[in-house]
Amino acid sequence: MPEKVYHVKRAVIMAAGIGKRLRPVTLETPKPLVKVNGERMIETVIKALMQNGINEIYIVVGYKKEQFSILTDIYPNITLIENPWHDKCNNISSLYAAREHISDCIILDGDQVIYNSAVLAPGFVRSGYNAVWRESETNEWLLDADRDMKITACHRDGGKKGWQLYSVSRWNEADGKRLAFHVEKEFEAGNRQIYWDDVPLFCYPGEYELGVFPMNDKDITEVDSFDELAKLDPSYSL
Repeated sequence: MPEKVYHVKRAVIMAAGIGKRLRPVTLETPKPLVKVNGERMIETVIKALMQNGINEIYIVVGYKKEQFSILTDIYPNITLIENPWHDKCNNISSLYAAREHISDCIILDGDQVIYNSAVLAPGFVRSGYNAVWRESETNEWLLDADRDMKITACHRDGGKKGWQLYSVSRWNEADGKRLAFHVEKEFEAGNRQIYWDDVPLFCYPGEYELGVFPMNDKDITEVDSFDELAKLDPSYSL
């Protein structure tokens, strides 16, 4: 029997963080609104979602939240959700703020540049994460997966010969509701200094059957520091 194919109906974009490692640029501009070669990072995400027919888009904002109104002026299909805990808690607080919208959903960060919109395709057979295979050592989160591409373990400290997790994940209706319940449970119990990804991967791994969505490392660039920004866009090094 063929596996059931699910389809993303909406997107939640995380955009509430302060972006300290991109200072001094982020002293004035929220990290997702920083331009790379003339285009705001978050707009590469929005456009790629819309190219895939994902038009119900929620953006979780916090730091300098008023600046994000420029996006709702351009894209009337966007709804902003405020995260009032963004400066006191880790990003579990952003998913907590958006938890009503994470069924049949793609969750992704706004501070990355999407070069290949196909990596945000709406069809999927298993909830899980976009990832890139790494032969060599990395200090990023690394996933182990079996022959069926089901995630069997996650290593926060990285390693080699594994799947590097990226900030793009899809959740079907059942898993999205389960994730919302677990995020709410952890956040309201005071576990507020963890990444939201800790919830399915470390807090409740036995309650999810997650998969890997393979992609190439040139499909998406995550901009983690000012040096990385300057390499992508040399105008910042002038």
